[in-house]
Amino acid sequence: MVRRSFLGLVVLIFCLPVFAKENCQRTEPIHITREGQRWAERTLSRLSLEEKIGQLFMLRAPTEFFNVANPQYAALRDRVRQFHVGAMLLTVPVDGALVLKNQPYEAAMLTNQLQRDSDLPLLFAADFERGLSNRFYGATVFPHSMAFAATGNPAYAETFARITAQEARAIGVQWNLFPIADVNSNAENPIINARAWSEDPRQVGEFTGAFIRSSAATGILTTAKHFPGHGDTSTDSHLDVARVSGDMERLQSTELVPFDAAIRAGVDAVMIAHVTVPALEPDPRRVATVSHKIVTEFLKEKMGFQGIVIPDAMDMAALTRMFPDGRSAVEAFKAGNDMIVIPADLETSFNAMVRAVQSGEISRARLDESVRKVLYAKASLGLYRARLVDMNAISHAVGKPESRVFSQKVADEAVTLLRDNGKLLPLQKGGTSAPDSPYIPLGGSGRQLLTVVFTDDLRLDEGRVLDRELKSRAPDAAVIYIDPHVAAGMTDSVLAAVDRAKTVVVAVYVNATSQGQVVMTDGKAHRTIALPEAGSKLMNAILARAGDRTAVIAMGSPYLAAAFPDVQNYLCTYSIASVSEIAAAKALFGEISIHGHSPVTIPGIADRGAGLDRPIITSHQR
Repeated sequence: MVRRSFLGLVVLIFCLPVFAKENCQRTEPIHITREGQRWAERTLSRLSLEEKIGQLFMLRAPTEFFNVANPQYAALRDRVRQFHVGAMLLTVPVDGALVLKNQPYEAAMLTNQLQRDSDLPLLFAADFERGLSNRFYGATVFPHSMAFAATGNPAYAETFARITAQEARAIGVQWNLFPIADVNSNAENPIINARAWSEDPRQVGEFTGAFIRSSAATGILTTAKHFPGHGDTSTDSHLDVARVSGDMERLQSTELVPFDAAIRAGVDAVMIAHVTVPALEPDPRRVATVSHKIVTEFLKEKMGFQGIVIPDAMDMAALTRMFPDGRSAVEAFKAGNDMIVIPADLETSFNAMVRAVQSGEISRARLDESVRKVLYAKASLGLYRARLVDMNAISHAVGKPESRVFSQKVADEAVTLLRDNGKLLPLQKGGTSAPDSPYIPLGGSGRQLLTVVFTDDLRLDEGRVLDRELKSRAPDAAVIYIDPHVAAGMTDSVLAAVDRAKTVVVAVYVNATSQGQVVMTDGKAHRTIALPEAGSKLMNAILARAGDRTAVIAMGSPYLAAAFPDVQNYLCTYSIASVSEIAAAKALFGEISIHGHSPVTIPGIADRGAGLDRPIITSHQR
């Protein structure tokens, strides 16, 4: 009996480490304790030159399931260890315009495993511009920023920030590369557009500040981007250098207003854009990212920002073509950036930084200044105490029903009616279900409602939720999907379906994205936010044939109608998110009141602040 008890005790002792619960991160307001300061200073004092430089690099961490022995994971882990990497950008793979989303559990497993495999705790950042739904299924789906501004309620930005912070921290992300503080005053901007709150600097500042303060209170770092302003540009800096051409008076009254508000709200980081700004930097070869005048003399010294300064991704074409052999990292750091985000070549950039410090081109004091900021950020999050997340907590924190109710409320209140001929809206419910058949002409025969969905790629989810919502109200509705590859070939059959339909809804998914439509002009690639030529011709033909019985919905860029001035019924949701698709269907059938107001001017269509109010239509009013 004694021997059996002894053996049991031995087994228990050896099994305890297996069953012991690992210490997990605590989500609490951002703050730095004396203990955290001591950890940061002790850590800084013992790091070698190479370890210090490694803390300044942020690499991509694509969320996929990996066995720990998988060569892809091993390569990622080895890069983190070999180069002493300080931060990771959590993302997912893409296939052209198709974002290959993953699940929250896979994300948390990856962040936990990389934290275990790193000597120092890692900062995990992410572009959660629409919450986690940008990258992951199962999370709360939020509309784009401009939809929030269309509601006119900055308190919604606070709730948006709180929910995003809670969900992000649950999967191991402590740093949101958001909010966008750009003032989208250029209708032809192909990369900011509805990602921005508004064209009004004060409104952008108000929503930006609200988001930042709420994020800090909920325990996540924030980033104001893209300094000194990417809103008044017509070039995508993923492809080429964009130019901010306003003079100093314009910058002070417009572009810089939201960044000043962000600094006053306590933003943790500012991201620098790959743009030229002649009013701040006369040298055309010095984009903002590598300009000492812009980053150090203006942002840090004149505007007084003391937090972390990071460049936009360093592998973007606007920068890579300017500097060979890792010099872009050195130039960006000398300009005043504290970290190097997504270098085009990690090893080359890392070695260039080491040589620059060893030669005295970069002083040791300057290096320590930036490393200290990174370590203090980690300490303010408590990562020195615990770096892992509790996998069991994810199902309690991510995608709460009350969070989803809130996001739908925002999408509903954002819907804006800018044109109404008084003959069409609200649509009437009804119709009988008739299964589609390949032998029935496109659009069916005698359909009451036809919907034409314009999308960048038929493989995308765009239009699927709208399709479902419309058919739940009008079961015999027909839905036709169009992308640039099929638009010309389907024009005749689509117009024949339009002729047969009593009512037509055209939903256009034009969205500002780095994976969007690229066109060639004079041998040079540039991005556009407009419908491609074949789609534009088809849209004009639909409006010419059936304009008085057609409702056009801008699912994304509200500027769409500027190219179609004859549109008679025009609604904006400012977002391609599923909640915005649901909101659009509700608005079309009069199930919600419409009282959104456009945060931007749409040339030839509406001024900022425009919006027609419409009440809910009750069943006895139909």
